[in-house]
Amino acid sequence: MFKNTFLAYKNSFRGLSIEVWWLALITFINRAGTMVLPFLTLYLTKELQFTLAQVGWIMSIFGLGSLIGSWLGGKLTDKIGFYSVMFWSLFISGLMLISLQFVKSFIGFSISIFITMLIADMFRPATYVAVKAYSKPENQTRTLTLVRLAVNLGFTFGPFLGGIIISLLSYKGLFWVDGLTCIIAILLFRKVLKNKSIVKKSSEEITDANSKSVYTDKPFWLLLIIVFIMALIFFQLFTTMPIYYRDVYGLSELQIGLFMALNGGLIFIFEMPLIHKLEEKSINKVKMITVGLVLFALSFFVLITMQWIGILFVSMILISFGEMLGFPFTNTFAISRATKGKEGKFMALFTMAFALAHIFSAKLGMFIIDVADFNANWILMSLLGILAVFLSLLLHKLILKEQVN
Repeated sequence: MFKNTFLAYKNSFRGLSIEVWWLALITFINRAGTMVLPFLTLYLTKELQFTLAQVGWIMSIFGLGSLIGSWLGGKLTDKIGFYSVMFWSLFISGLMLISLQFVKSFIGFSISIFITMLIADMFRPATYVAVKAYSKPENQTRTLTLVRLAVNLGFTFGPFLGGIIISLLSYKGLFWVDGLTCIIAILLFRKVLKNKSIVKKSSEEITDANSKSVYTDKPFWLLLIIVFIMALIFFQLFTTMPIYYRDVYGLSELQIGLFMALNGGLIFIFEMPLIHKLEEKSINKVKMITVGLVLFALSFFVLITMQWIGILFVSMILISFGEMLGFPFTNTFAISRATKGKEGKFMALFTMAFALAHIFSAKLGMFIIDVADFNANWILMSLLGILAVFLSLLLHKLILKEQVN
């Protein structure tokens, strides 16, 4: 049985290009250093002594920088190509992350985090276009899943190492490691990956493609709304949840890091074989997004049922499997709607939905916790998950109608 399971896991990785593997490795190195984010709200409240309201504003400004950076990254990707955008975004943001540790004031940190995220998130739409350039169309979901696997494997190591660094050194060590790993990752990128432009269509195909504008693509815009809600719920994991672990359950930074590592560990073990199996069966992408959203809603609902340390594990397992089913298929669906020559614009809007969620997620969560309590926030997240489920069912109907026409 173990041998068959191992072979199934191994087979799920077959057929991917060498460039995709390099891209995944570079992503892993970068994300393994992304240990600031899970501890950022703790750093702001504990080290800088900011209030919950101030932390909410900073995380919203974090999202605003991400929003503008995603839009700018998409524009630049279409103009100068994904390769240059990815290189300069990671290199400069690495330097910015190192400098963040020296900023102590509320205004100064707000401005610094805005600039850092503006530059850093130019990387995201460029990455999606890179996936399209380096992979075959039939392998795109698995390629995106492999890159996500690298991200989550990085998140498995990152919070765990972050907790150790805080325990042995200080929060400042996080900024050094995060910034330096960005720089190391992108230098490796320049060394091992050659620039590759996406093959252009014929003039007749381009004319036909141009008739499909991103602004008139109703299913794509409905997807963006779903992604916004999904991300708004999911980002609670990195904003309000660490404070919940600390204030309600009394967990240390190292223990919080281990909980965050559980999310990445589950995804590392299960996501790639799961996606491979679903692809083999040609499972409807929108249906998988719907199931993922149901699990998201349940992950927060269980937190209000009882105060028991075990329920934290149940919640993390639910949101992790929801993430496995939801995010890969939203990525693939978005790429499938993008027309040649406009990939950057489509994927910029897609990543902007995540960035917009960053703006509202922390601010909304911190506000509810401040005026009410954690349970009120978990109830709201559950209700938003249910709303997104109904929207995904509507998306399914739109796609069916489009196929008939």
